[in-house]
Amino acid sequence: MNYLNRHVFPLLICYLFLVPLPAFSAMDYAKQVLIETDFSNRDLKGVTFNLTNLRRSSLAGSDLQGASLFGAKLQEADLSNTNLRDATLDSAVLEGTNLTNAILEDAFAFNTHFKDVIITGADFTNVQIRSDELRQLCDAAEGINPITGRETRATLEC
Repeated sequence: MNYLNRHVFPLLICYLFLVPLPAFSAMDYAKQVLIETDFSNRDLKGVTFNLTNLRRSSLAGSDLQGASLFGAKLQEADLSNTNLRDATLDSAVLEGTNLTNAILEDAFAFNTHFKDVIITGADFTNVQIRSDELRQLCDAAEGINPITGRETRATLEC
């Protein structure tokens, strides 16, 4: 026992502190069918939902900063009060999606399809959106984001 304490234990301690441990990576839900799943009020920073079916799912109040929702199906999903800063929404389908008070600042959404979305109080600062989609969003734009204090119409440059 004395040998273990004198020789093995110090080596074990050195190993634990000097050998890098694998980094924990964000969750990957790519290409899954997650219809009506509850992801509300969660820390989902950097999570991958690429090509995922999230129809009628709730992500309300979640932190999705830097998340990738490329090509995600978000029809009738609840994204109210979400942080979507720096998120990738390119090629995602948002039809009947609730984006009330969401923050999409610096998100990538150029080829995103928006139809009948609720965007009251949403912040679209620095989000590049196709002109045909932008016209539709401007028609529905109203309110002020309670976190950023920015007017939805102003952030869309309507």
